[in-house]
Amino acid sequence: MNIDPLHAEAEGRLRILQVLEPSGGGSGRHFLDLCRGLHERGHHVEAAYSPLRAEDAFVRELKSLGLPAVHAVAMKRSPGLSDIAAHRALKRIINGSAPFDIVHGHSSKAGALTRLRLPGLHAPRIYTPHAFRTMDPTLGRIGRLIFGSIETILAKLFTDHLICVSDDEHAHALSLGMPERKLSVIINGVAPPPLDMANTVRASFGISSDAFVFGFVGRLSYQKAPERLIEAFRNAASRLPNAELIMVGSGELEQDVRAAIANSGLQKRIRLTSAFTGPQAVPAFDVLVMPSRYEAMSYVMLEAAASGKPIVSTDVGGASTAIDKDRSGLIVPNDGDTAKLANAMVESADPQRYRQLTQAALGRMANFSMGQMIDKTEAVYRRLAASR
Repeated sequence: MNIDPLHAEAEGRLRILQVLEPSGGGSGRHFLDLCRGLHERGHHVEAAYSPLRAEDAFVRELKSLGLPAVHAVAMKRSPGLSDIAAHRALKRIINGSAPFDIVHGHSSKAGALTRLRLPGLHAPRIYTPHAFRTMDPTLGRIGRLIFGSIETILAKLFTDHLICVSDDEHAHALSLGMPERKLSVIINGVAPPPLDMANTVRASFGISSDAFVFGFVGRLSYQKAPERLIEAFRNAASRLPNAELIMVGSGELEQDVRAAIANSGLQKRIRLTSAFTGPQAVPAFDVLVMPSRYEAMSYVMLEAAASGKPIVSTDVGGASTAIDKDRSGLIVPNDGDTAKLANAMVESADPQRYRQLTQAALGRMANFSMGQMIDKTEAVYRRLAASR
């Protein structure tokens, strides 16, 4: 652990509680990076996660960080009576023997449970949504009203600060009526992926070095829309006989995704695995494809950008941050038209166009720093703790 004791003593050691429900995907990656980075800077960091949807790799990594305490709290994704027990468990942790300076909830469920409290003195409550539910363009008017109202009430009455992970998410928060004085934008940062994994990943599937590989990394969920990518690849495959698709992830739609792959007739050209992490898999891709319905700021897009990889993405939150449109990648309308996604994939694989996209992507590699993310988050913590 690389602690600078002089820096920690001079600046003051904070007691921080990080709380997350999904325990995987991009929000899980952000959570682990924050816990590790702040712990290495000498802060007392405790973590609370839900074992109900936790990915094994997430739990292993979290427990390997050497934090003073890791708490398992059974938080369910959907609202229900189980939230009462989860809230009580978190309250016991927050009101433990030594008070926390900061309580930071990530994603909607943990964000709500950590912020709901009675009036009075309290440790500052920070919330990072990792994509508001209302950013989903397919959400109906009633759903948008319900979810938007809940988020806005929580932001106005129970939140000391809300951290958005992209300018798109910040603009969306303002559109919901959240007070600007409580908002800030801190773009996720990443460590450079291990480029030496490229051959390992390809070899594990028997994919030749001269094949053109499209890649996907993400939870197999409605938000990430993996079925869109399978349909788009099926559309593009006949025009790209040398193309392969690697899909990395797991989740509630895994059986549906496997069935879609089987029905595509392209089983030998589409591989689905959860054996690799995003940073391990991205170097094996020629182009990352993001078919999501909505995002705030996808970690895998940042990992691809930090690897100098072109990106093809639907027009979701964070896409314009990770992609220099039509230069380092392509952005297609987020209207569910998989033919547009397929055409963009074909365009990105054209040899001349691919060289242009890659050259621009390589020029942007240094723009996404994890250290900068930790610095800005720590600054928010210190400001709130000082004004408590």
